[in-house]
Amino acid sequence: MSDEPSKPDGESRRPAGSGESRRPGGSVGHPAQHSSANEPPQPSATLPASSATPPGTQFSRHALSRRELLKSGARGMSLLGFGAAAGFLGGRENKGAMRWQIDPNQCIQCGRCATECVLEVSAVKCVHSSGMCGYCKLCTGYFEPEPINLDEGAENQLCPTGAIKREFIEDPYYEYSINKDLCVGCGKCVKGCNMFGNGSLYLQVCHDRCINCNICSIATACPAQAFHQVPVARPYLLRGKGVPGK
Repeated sequence: MSDEPSKPDGESRRPAGSGESRRPGGSVGHPAQHSSANEPPQPSATLPASSATPPGTQFSRHALSRRELLKSGARGMSLLGFGAAAGFLGGRENKGAMRWQIDPNQCIQCGRCATECVLEVSAVKCVHSSGMCGYCKLCTGYFEPEPINLDEGAENQLCPTGAIKREFIEDPYYEYSINKDLCVGCGKCVKGCNMFGNGSLYLQVCHDRCINCNICSIATACPAQAFHQVPVARPYLLRGKGVPGK
C-alpha cells in the first residue's frame, strides 16, 4: 500500500515532474504555462503589420472576400439590369419608328414635292396602281390633259423627264410604267390622271431614297397637309389593288 496520502475527490492525479501546476477551476493562464518543459510554447497567430486593425476589431479575410464578392455581384447585376433596360427601350424605339408618307387622297399635286425635298432629286416618286389603270390609248397622265385636241404626238407627252414608259398591248390598250430613276416627283402625270382618268397614278415617298428627316421639309411646305408619319412596318399608303414599285 502506498504511503501517498489520498487526495480529495475532484482532483486528478498528475505524473510527477510534469512541470504543470494546479490552478483553481475556471481560471485561464497564459498558453506558456500549459506547455511542457520539452515543448516550447506556440506563438499566437497575429496579422501582419500591414493588415493590423484597431484594438477590439476582429477581422476575417474570408469575411472580407465574401463582402467583396457580394459587392462585385451587386455591381454586375446593376450593369446587367441597365443593359436589359437599354435593350428594352431600344426595342420599343425600333417598334415605334415612324416614316413620312403622302396620303394620295389628300394630295393636290401642287408640285412642291419636286422642289422642297432636302435631296437634290426628290425622294417622292410617282407610282402606278396597275389594278386601277384603264390601259387607255390616250392617257391623260401620259399626254397633256386636253381630251378634245389630244393626239399621240411626241410633243404632247406630259412628263418633263420621260419617266413614263408606254407599251402597246393590243388595240386599243396600252400599258404604262414608271422609271423611278427618271421621276422627279413633279406630280404632273398624277394631276392629269386624276383630272380625266381613274387616279391610278399617285405620289409616294420612296424609302430607299428618303433619309427620314425629323421634320420633313416637304411636309412643312405641303399646302394640303397630305404628309403623315406612318409605322415603319407599313411605310406606304397604297391605292387600289396594284402594289407600286418601291
